[in-house]
Amino acid sequence: MRDIAVVSFAQSDHVRRVDDRNEVEMIMPVVAEALSGAGMTMDDIGFTCSGSTDYLAGQAFSFVMTLDGVGPWPPIQESHVEMDGAWALYEAWVKLQLGEIDAALVYCYAKSSPGDLPMVLTRQLDPYVVGPLWPDAVSLAALQARALLDGGSVTEADMAEVAARSRSAALDNPHAHLRWDRPAALLLDEPYLVAPLRRHDCPPISDGVAAMVLAGDDVARAHAERPAWIRGIDHRIEPMALGVRDLTTSASTRRAADHAGAHDGTIEVAELHAPFTHQELILREALDLDDSVVVNPSGGPLAANPMMTAGLIRIGEVATRIHGGQHARGLAHATSGPCLQQNLVCVLEGDDR
Repeated sequence: MRDIAVVSFAQSDHVRRVDDRNEVEMIMPVVAEALSGAGMTMDDIGFTCSGSTDYLAGQAFSFVMTLDGVGPWPPIQESHVEMDGAWALYEAWVKLQLGEIDAALVYCYAKSSPGDLPMVLTRQLDPYVVGPLWPDAVSLAALQARALLDGGSVTEADMAEVAARSRSAALDNPHAHLRWDRPAALLLDEPYLVAPLRRHDCPPISDGVAAMVLAGDDVARAHAERPAWIRGIDHRIEPMALGVRDLTTSASTRRAADHAGAHDGTIEVAELHAPFTHQELILREALDLDDSVVVNPSGGPLAANPMMTAGLIRIGEVATRIHGGQHARGLAHATSGPCLQQNLVCVLEGDDR
């Protein structure tokens, strides 16, 4: 296997609504920052892959217009996934493994604000049985949380602790959408949004962009003082029908972690794509993370949750900490679909300090 590393990562400030720029105008400065951080220009990039969804843009092949943000001329090798940018990273990683290119640009974006996001997300559901019922994403997550609470393994207080820690950690994240410092005990006095979920148990709806440069072998070493090497990456999927899987566990995350080599060394930091508080508790169990692991120091998706972007941000946040020398080995997780349906695990590691 070829050594592939994240050499640069950039993201926008994530906010509730971007009214003064379109997607191309949002992408351009972030892509420029990622390239600058790697000491590269588009001439150095052999492959470009993006992650987004046409349902948010409201038009078919909407990703084509965003190529203006990266410069499609002269013609470039380009691809797109109708998924979170973490899966675009996976495609770029595979392309780099083939040895045909030495550097790749991955970017993803979302403007969730123009539409009704909970209704848009119903398009991810089984189109024959579940989709026509129009269950919104929060209601489906509430069903999952209720099953977890009824099983007795967690409590609403545990969920409130996740929210309090995440939003407090976001105070140190200049890109976060939500950040505050409130005791978990006070959060339990809030009314339910969709029982058993309160508003603090749910992610914000955010507009945002992220971009990343990957490179292989000596190219990575030449463009990053301390590359964040991808030591393992894998993704798995659960059945589409919610009734045929155990919503209180994440077997696909556990299997992806095993195949990515998550347990082959000590995990110091983990960024988990858990949009709802109870989902972090499910993922902690699936990944066997104990209290020694720093989880979501950025605040995670409870602090900023741009659709199709928050998963790549988890990988970028871990890579940034490895670049800076704060950690030697970390794990990033991304999810897509309702109730942790699809899950990707990426293990990153820095050179010996």
